[in-house]
Amino acid sequence: MKAGNREVAQQLLESEEPSIRLRVHEEVLRDRFDQERLRGEVRRSPRVRSLLENVVIDPVYRKWRGAHWVIADLADLGYPAGSTELKPLVDQVADRWLGPQFFRDDVVSSKASRRTNGVPVISGRHRRCGSQQGNALRAMLKLGLADERAHQLAERLIHWQWPDGGWNCDRAPAADTSSFMETIHPMRALAAYSQWAGDSTAREASLCAAEVFLERKLFLRRGDGKPIKSDFLRLHYPLYWHYDVLGGLTAMKELVLLADPRCESALDLLESKRLDDGGWPAAAKWYSKSAGSSAGESSVDWGGVDRKRMNPWVTVDALAVLRAAGLV
Repeated sequence: MKAGNREVAQQLLESEEPSIRLRVHEEVLRDRFDQERLRGEVRRSPRVRSLLENVVIDPVYRKWRGAHWVIADLADLGYPAGSTELKPLVDQVADRWLGPQFFRDDVVSSKASRRTNGVPVISGRHRRCGSQQGNALRAMLKLGLADERAHQLAERLIHWQWPDGGWNCDRAPAADTSSFMETIHPMRALAAYSQWAGDSTAREASLCAAEVFLERKLFLRRGDGKPIKSDFLRLHYPLYWHYDVLGGLTAMKELVLLADPRCESALDLLESKRLDDGGWPAAAKWYSKSAGSSAGESSVDWGGVDRKRMNPWVTVDALAVLRAAGLV
């Protein structure tokens, strides 16, 4: 018999990681707790110290120690909102993704036209990695450090949005379908931005983006109903710019769309991956602790990979999704 939700939640509440305890209180138990104290523990934690001590400013996009990734990690860890000591990092990232080249459309005719002075537009579609501006916007909002640049990032994302609702940087002229990896971050960012700014246009844009996932039940091809990619079935943490079914469900949670019947297959798949101890494993990872690794170096470990052992980061994400879906 598998362990119950209460037992797993209690085990997570005994974690040495304040970020895990914070998320259990906020998203699973939804109980009363001293949020200020716990977020203060997050700020002082060895994990956060290591991320900040090893951050790379130039280039900001270096995998996975660049400022771009570090502010995203800190936002998800629950770093106290409005902490001005992070403003220089946020400034570096925002300035990188709001450079003048991102405000120029460069209409080109083929994939081979690589040298452009702006954002390539091929066959009427902007070929732009929306995950970059999207990830930056979402981190800025979650960290409570959003300013007028948030409006600019949101405007750019909406300007680049494809007819099917998503984003893609594929320069093949025949490419006419959005990418899951390039769409998930802009979608989450615009959903958060719409709440922060009271912007109904951004909310509509995020809902249009959600259709990219919902039409495919978050992981299945529309044509034959088979998994789009094997990696979508494996659980990871962190996802960085990648995608898996738990990442898709987490995004649907943020958009309050888990009640959509098209999420049921993904929810069933998630529950099927539960271990006997009640938790969920990380079946694969996108980072390495080794310098120079092609996987990208992280200054911290996120629980590694073990198909038979609970990963607390994956588990708290899974419990939060099931709680929001009314299944816990």
